[in-house]
Amino acid sequence: VQLVESGGGLVQPGGSLKLSCVGSDIIYKVYTMEWYRQTPGEQRELVASITADGATNYADFVKGRFAISRDNPSASMYLQMNSLKSEDTAVYYCHAQPNYGGLRDYWGQGTKVTVSS
Repeated sequence: VQLVESGGGLVQPGGSLKLSCVGSDIIYKVYTMEWYRQTPGEQRELVASITADGATNYADFVKGRFAISRDNPSASMYLQMNSLKSEDTAVYYCHAQPNYGGLRDYWGQGTKVTVSS
């Protein structure tokens, strides 16, 4: 199983980016998909999650600015990030959390987002 993120980069404050995460060799619909982020010296923190049937949840610090979505047939997940702030600068990770026992979770390699003028 492999999760591959893309879409990170440098953006000015107030700008937008859309991150993507594509899974391979994974039964996508049995996983809740999540975006985490991490800055140097800090623990990884949950940004947003989406269940297989599309229920979403957001951290308070991104509510109203970020939108998570997924497409089960293509094993893809997205994070639309708007009104970006410098404090959103981090490495963003895709995470697949299984909904059933006996399955393991998976992480992507991360994509770096830098918000700076």
